[in-house]
Amino acid sequence: MSTVNLGAANFEDAVTTNDIVLVDWWASWCGPCRMFAPVFEAAAAEHPDIVFGKVDTEAEQQLAQAAQIMSIPTLMAFRDGILVFSQPGALPAPALAEVITAIRGLDMDDVRAQMAAAREASEH
Repeated sequence: MSTVNLGAANFEDAVTTNDIVLVDWWASWCGPCRMFAPVFEAAAAEHPDIVFGKVDTEAEQQLAQAAQIMSIPTLMAFRDGILVFSQPGALPAPALAEVITAIRGLDMDDVRAQMAAAREASEH
């Protein structure tokens, strides 16, 4: 599977209706973004069960602002609609493979329990 372009119109739907979604926040003028693009494309071809989305931060400035993107490229990963990973910087292929393996291995019941505990703690 190739990457899909995400924007304000389809971002939330993509994140909430797929098991795992990786999002590459990028811009055409960004050298590290251009270096990461083929790594991201290759991973998309290797993992057809994962949605690999790209958000052009120039075209989608409001979405990038809402996602609090401070530097690009930034890689975000969502599992079951929950943000489970966010890191700026271009990852080499082995590091991206490690991230994908870690996301696949997450115990989402545990993640949800930790989120509930954190919410409860912040309310007190």
